[in-house]
Amino acid sequence: MFGRRRKKRDQETERAAEETRPKRRGAAGAVSFDNEVEPERPSAQPDKAEDRYRIGGPWDTTEGAPEAKRMDLGSMLLPTDQGAEIQVNVAQDDKGKQKIIGVTLVRGKTALQVQPFAAPKSSGLWDEMREELREQVTRQGGKVEDHEGTFGPELRAVIPIKDKKTEDGRQLGQRVRFIGVDGPRWVLRGVIRGEGASKPEVMSEIEQVFAGIVVVRGDQPAPPSELLPITVPKEIQEQMATAAKQRAAQQAAQRGNAGRSPNGSAGGPPTTGGPVQA
Repeated sequence: MFGRRRKKRDQETERAAEETRPKRRGAAGAVSFDNEVEPERPSAQPDKAEDRYRIGGPWDTTEGAPEAKRMDLGSMLLPTDQGAEIQVNVAQDDKGKQKIIGVTLVRGKTALQVQPFAAPKSSGLWDEMREELREQVTRQGGKVEDHEGTFGPELRAVIPIKDKKTEDGRQLGQRVRFIGVDGPRWVLRGVIRGEGASKPEVMSEIEQVFAGIVVVRGDQPAPPSELLPITVPKEIQEQMATAAKQRAAQQAAQRGNAGRSPNGSAGGPPTTGGPVQA
């Protein structure tokens, strides 16, 4: 009996020594002196459960995004090696000053508008955004349904086209996909129109563009749902300014001809900057 107790004490002593044996760390992770390689544990767990929907992107700037040519737009790095034309979306504020409200990537007959928003650290915001979008589409007389897509829950809708009807008076509509993903303290929203909202083979192509985006959240505080600042390179600003002058000249000409031509009319404020070929 005493022999069994002594053997048990020896085994416990050996286990204790094993647990306290010093280890050295190497490039492959933690390596013990017994040459038992242990996998390196992640330094931090994902902030949100929704991160599982973006295993292949979109990416946060702190993550290891695949190497690609991207355009720096401040809060976003947009892929430019997939032949997409980049358009800057602008609107006028209360003081008449133009503000960038998003960026649209046009590829063939598909358009993808993207907007990065601030979000809470511990919970997703895309769920709330979908409900707001659903209400907006319904209010406009459109139809919307839920769908489980590549990036998780999305909305697929048919939105009425203003002043567009068939010869027999039926309202025309366009198919639209609302996609989005939650990241660490941000949410990236995409609106897809054209073939990318209806043809499966084109859907996959535009999703790859969306997945290649890198979001630069930054350390600046921002309330949830606030659009993160989008900036454009100087050459694009110059193109936008030139395009704005051309539109202003055209509108002035239209106003000047309004009294002489039945087709003369004044245009509204520009909503899209000049295209930039990526």
